[in-house]
Order: sequence, then C-alpha cells, then structure tokens
Amino acid sequence: MNALYALIMVLALVIIPLLGAGAAEWHVLFGVVVPYLAFVAFVIGFVYKVVEWGRSAVPFKIPTTGGQQESLPWIRQNRIDSPSTKVGVVIRMILEVVLFRSLFRNTRVRLFKDDSQLSYGSSKFLWLGALAFHVSFFVILARHMRFFTEPVPALFSWIETLDGIMQIGVPVIFATEIVILLALAYLFLRRIVVPQMRYISLPADYFALFLLFAIVVSGILMRYFVRADIVDIKVLSMGLVQLQPQIPSGIGALFYTHLFLVCSLLVYFPWSKLMHLGGVFLSPTRNMPNDNRMRRHVNPWNYPVKLHSYEEWEDEYREHMKEAGIPVEKE
Repeated sequence: MNALYALIMVLALVIIPLLGAGAAEWHVLFGVVVPYLAFVAFVIGFVYKVVEWGRSAVPFKIPTTGGQQESLPWIRQNRIDSPSTKVGVVIRMILEVVLFRSLFRNTRVRLFKDDSQLSYGSSKFLWLGALAFHVSFFVILARHMRFFTEPVPALFSWIETLDGIMQIGVPVIFATEIVILLALAYLFLRRIVVPQMRYISLPADYFALFLLFAIVVSGILMRYFVRADIVDIKVLSMGLVQLQPQIPSGIGALFYTHLFLVCSLLVYFPWSKLMHLGGVFLSPTRNMPNDNRMRRHVNPWNYPVKLHSYEEWEDEYREHMKEAGIPVEKE
C-alpha cells in the first residue's frame, strides 16, 4: 500500500503538466514560473538544512570507526578507518563520498530456519546498486549542463563522449541511461522482495524512487521516441539562466512533463532523505577524528549549573535520615 500511495502521487505529478502545458497550453507557467520557483525553493531549503545542521551542538565524541585507534606506540593504528588527524578524516570522507566505503563493508545477518544460529555474510549488491545509481545520476546531470552553458565546457563534452562511447543505435544510447534504470529497479525490488525492508519502507521511500524513475523514463522517451527539438530546449534553458526567458513554439508537452518532474524533485529534495548529499559532510560520525585519548571533547551545551553536593544534601536531610535509620557521615 505504501508503494501504491507513492505511485499515485507520482502519476498525479505526471498528469498535471500534461493537462496544464499540453491541453491548456500554459507554457509560461510550466516553462518559466515553475522552474524559477523550484530553483529558489531548492536553494533556500538546502541552505536552511545545512545551516541548521551546522549550528547543532555535538555533546559527545561519536565518530564511527572500523579499525584500531591510535594508542600505544607499538600498536599499529588504522589511519583511515580510525583517523586521529584532520588529514585522515578528509581521506576517509573522500572514500565515503566517492566510493561508499562503509556501505562496501556492509554485512548481511541471516537467521537459519531452526532459529539456532546466525549467519554473517557479505552484502555487496546494495553497494553496487547505490554506487551505480549515484555515478549514473551525476554523469547524466553533467551531460545536461550543455543546455545551460554556451560555449559548452570541454569537461561536459568529454563526459558525454565517454558515456556514449559504445555507439549503440542512432541516436547514441548512453550507458548511464541503462545503468540508472537497472539501479532504480534493483533498489525498488529490494524494498519489495526483502521482508525486513518492506516492513520499514514508508511512502516517502517509494516516492523518491518512482519520481526519479519517471524523470529518467520521460527523458528517454524524448530522446528516442517522441523527439524534442534540442535547439528550442537550448533556447529555453539559456533564457532561464540569463534571466531572459523565452518560450519557443517547438517544445511539446512531454518536455514540460519532464521539466515539471525535475522541478518537483528540486522542491522535494531538501526535505527528504535525499538531503544526505549535504548531510554526509556534517555528520559527526564521519567528520570527527577519533582522538578521545589525545584531546578532551568539551560539551558545547555545558553551562554554569548550581551544584548540590552530597555534604549539602546530608546537612539538609540529616535528621530525617537518622530517624529513618539511614547511616550518615556526620553526626
């Protein structure tokens, strides 16, 4: 039912631009007003969440580690999994953000049918699916930057050439389009097939998957089946970037549907679990060195508190303690 609710919401997002931009021809609304509002909402939401997390106090030293902490001189330290310096933290963060190192080390726990023994094994498929999705997503995002730049930087052209190096079909089928569909399908099936994942999955978890899937599918439809005029799309996108919006006549309803879904993702992004894009850099479990034995971590929430020592407490209740037969230190 959670998946069904999410699917209905995404289908509603698809129908809105089809009716608004297709039937009613509100091209200015869906081509100019909605993108500007979505971009402003994304920037404000992203900055707000980052600032809010950055202002949060860290009362405890809580870095997660997977190796030997710096200790005695003859004990070898794991400088990446348990860094005690800022350089080590930076290296661990790079490996975490680029290669999902902690997810790669994830293990699976399974209980045998007789409920008598636990089995621990490697779980690399989740790491592979997550890495494939994120890499494909950012490559596709880099390829789309050619619509917002003139002249197009060489880096974006190289990425596009590398993505389509297999030269399958005309127009060229990009490898990332196939990979991201397979990755999204795997992440969705994982939540449906695995009972534990299905139990904890909320509509928001399925909504993000369905929304991303709809964006990818609508983009593929425009490229290979319902061809959109690339020149007109470039004119519209460059007009938005230069704050001189123009609405070409050759853009169909499918493009506005694709654009509206992207705008929906921008608005939804800062308030969803997708915000781990910014949150991973502010997580104290990742950005703190494991130097508990070297430096004392002072709780920033500490403030002057009037203490009530045991001696003061006994002075206050000594007579009552004596009547109750409770021993006292002072007569």
